[in-house]
Amino acid sequence: MTTRPVADTAAVRQLIYVVEDDEAVARLVVRALEEFGYPVEWFHDGSSVLRRLQTERPDLCVVDLGLPDLDGIELIRQVGALTNCGILILTGRGHTIDRVMGLELGGDDYVVKPFEPRELVARVRSILRRRGSAGQAGTTNQRRYASFIGWTLDCAANSLRAPDGAEHVLGTAETQVLRAFVERPHQILTREQLLGQRDLSPMDRSIDVRISRIRRKIEADPQNPKIIKTVYGAGYMFTAAVAWS
Repeated sequence: MTTRPVADTAAVRQLIYVVEDDEAVARLVVRALEEFGYPVEWFHDGSSVLRRLQTERPDLCVVDLGLPDLDGIELIRQVGALTNCGILILTGRGHTIDRVMGLELGGDDYVVKPFEPRELVARVRSILRRRGSAGQAGTTNQRRYASFIGWTLDCAANSLRAPDGAEHVLGTAETQVLRAFVERPHQILTREQLLGQRDLSPMDRSIDVRISRIRRKIEADPQNPKIIKTVYGAGYMFTAAVAWS
């Protein structure tokens, strides 16, 4: 007997864009997402989705890196500049550097072709759930600003102010990780705790990419970090004292 997917009751409010030039792949992705109740719009190239973003903002974009008119890495950069939506990278490229660059530019996760449709949906749901939880925390918890050794994280605006007053706009994924640190300083946090996922694959290096980005912003010497320390075999620890306002 075939078991039908259980639709996500919150999905009706969460619009997803699929940017994929291969029609067969796009139909597979769209069908899988729609089976779980997500409204989906499909775009065959980068220019089309950028035009659409001028009038409508999705909750998440599934972006293929191999597009006919615009490199997917560049599209991720432009989407991040226009909207704060989640980004799932869909790629057939075998080079690690492509996935790392996508995560560096604000991608939340990636799926490599060929893929299992239900795994893709699970990753989409995970991204949306993490982002939704962060939004709920912002409305129920009045602690918005976290200050540490001259830096100030604005959890609501996804921005980080340096001791000299310079403002850094953070991606959603970076904010999620940094907030996890400042909420639990002086504690060892596992990769799963920092990403908000269970049963994380040992080969998943997305957390390492995000921590590397944060270190480049706040550490005097990112190669010899003093604020975010690696606890080998266990996880990471945020060593600075934190004050909330």
